Amino acid sequence: MTTTDKRMIVINQRHNEDPDEALSKTLLKPEVTASYCMQTFEEMHTVSGLRAALTEQIDEIHSGNMKRPEAMLLTQAVTLDALFNKLAARAHDQDNMSHFESFLRLALKAQGQCRVTLEALAAIKNPPVIFAKQANISNGHQQINNGVSQAENFQNQPNELLEHTHGERLDTRTKGKAVSANSELEAVGSLYRGSNR
Repeated sequence: MTTTDKRMIVINQRHNEDPDEALSKTLLKPEVTASYCMQTFEEMHTVSGLRAALTEQIDEIHSGNMKRPEAMLLTQAVTLDALFNKLAARAHDQDNMSHFESFLRLALKAQGQCRVTLEALAAIKNPPVIFAKQANISNGHQQINNGVSQAENFQNQPNELLEHTHGERLDTRTKGKAVSANSELEAVGSLYRGSNR
């Protein structure tokens, strides 16, 4: 089989469908574009074979089977961890500072990608739970969670001492009367005022 044959793909054309439209629909499918890309790197495969395998994996995902993505993320994380360790060891062996920095920078990038990959795997295994106060769903059942939180239960009560004095409303526009309590005390200024002003 020649290289040209390996890149060939079957176009399924419906009855009365325009051939150009059928070709465009096929070539724009994600599994077809990915198959062409992968076949460029792995020439022993055929585009049609890769497309069939990818279509099967897509169907598995649609049915809820996440084993393949989980395995893929785990193996990528392990590979990135091995890459980190190899690059860190290579950095240790360098005598030139710029080479040391280059290897260590690449090692830390691999370590960062390993962490991100493991976070993606954790998100698949344990999806984050989002609590919505109200969810408006246009189709199917509608669930409304309008529970009262403690913050909403709290109400600002007016200060009764400022609002009412002996049953009368406090008038803030008039001056208050002087109070004669502690009349034996004198003003502080006359006793402790300095002589030099």
